[in-house]
Amino acid sequence: MSFNDSTSDMIATLNNGQRAKLAAVTVVSSGLNKNVLNVLQNEGFINSFEEVEEIKGIKRLNVALKYHQGQPVIKQIKRTSKPGLRNYSQIKDLGKSFSGLGVKIISTSKGVLPDFEARRLNVGGEVICEVF
Repeated sequence: MSFNDSTSDMIATLNNGQRAKLAAVTVVSSGLNKNVLNVLQNEGFINSFEEVEEIKGIKRLNVALKYHQGQPVIKQIKRTSKPGLRNYSQIKDLGKSFSGLGVKIISTSKGVLPDFEARRLNVGGEVICEVF
């Protein structure tokens, strides 16, 4: 199996894992994936994640999914910016995600941040995904 976008693969794996009510899923390790998972963990959408080396030189991320009263905490997560169509936004043009109930994850010059933190720092960037 080959893929071009490890972040899209990670998002699909998170969606599928939550639908199947799995306790944890494993995704490809990359710098962007670790940063996105860090934001998801800080915002309370996942329990935790850790990087493990399966075979020498091949690293994966084990992600512990989070549930509340038997229901997945992540109701919806979708990739906004894709390799074929990048989605950049200035901070003034960045709308609310799911009427303010969700979080947009943005790659900025200050790092990968949730939308409210990007607004506070007044930096725009590439909108990676939206989570609700």
